[in-house]
Amino acid sequence: MSETIGNYSPAPDLLKDKVILVTGAGDGIGRIAARTFAAHGATVILLGRTTAKLEAVYDEIEEAGGPQPAIFPMDLNEARIETFEHFAEAVDQEFGRLDGILHNASVLGQRTPIVNYHYATWEQVMRVNVNAAFGLTKTLLPLLEKSDAGSIIFTGSGVGLKGRAFWGAYAVSKFATEGLMQVLADELDGVSNIRVNSINPGATRTNMRAAAYPAEDPNTVTRPQDIMPTYLYLMGDDSRGVSGKQFNAQG
Repeated sequence: MSETIGNYSPAPDLLKDKVILVTGAGDGIGRIAARTFAAHGATVILLGRTTAKLEAVYDEIEEAGGPQPAIFPMDLNEARIETFEHFAEAVDQEFGRLDGILHNASVLGQRTPIVNYHYATWEQVMRVNVNAAFGLTKTLLPLLEKSDAGSIIFTGSGVGLKGRAFWGAYAVSKFATEGLMQVLADELDGVSNIRVNSINPGATRTNMRAAAYPAEDPNTVTRPQDIMPTYLYLMGDDSRGVSGKQFNAQG
């Protein structure tokens, strides 16, 4: 059963002094989440494939007066466990801990029947949407344990709760994402200060949405800015004790 947060008003300093990793931070929901977390006091680690996009978000955060962010370019399709291990070492050396992860990076893949689905595309979607989230989480858990209240947020989807024709690897990857969230939350329950949840953003005005629905008028779709209360609630200390749940950002 998915949950919603109702009317939530975060404190301006909700994330003060927290160190938060955002994947897919160069565009779409990730870009807005990074800016929003920084606006509430977080030092944000911007991870994404395109350095120029990350630099643009970096500049936006600094211009808005947020804490100085960090940039880590990484192609999650090419990354291997050694990549994630080296990244964890770099975060440890620079910050000494991690307070939160927003696993936002995803690729859409093809919108086509399974019988026509390209195997290479299927593998790519699984690497980026599932394997990379697993690899990053696995290697960063020791740093999250150093936080007073660590939070991991996975990004789900409606097609990851009930399968839908022609959504192929994307839908299957989101089913896997929900499974990873639930298994990890259950493992950490009662033995860790880390909470683990997922967010279904719903229909949101992003480039991925435009690719999936090319005929749709983007002005009829919710902006990423408008779904940030759920992200802030789950990343901030107001959600302490909440774990293993899936939230609808547009409930």
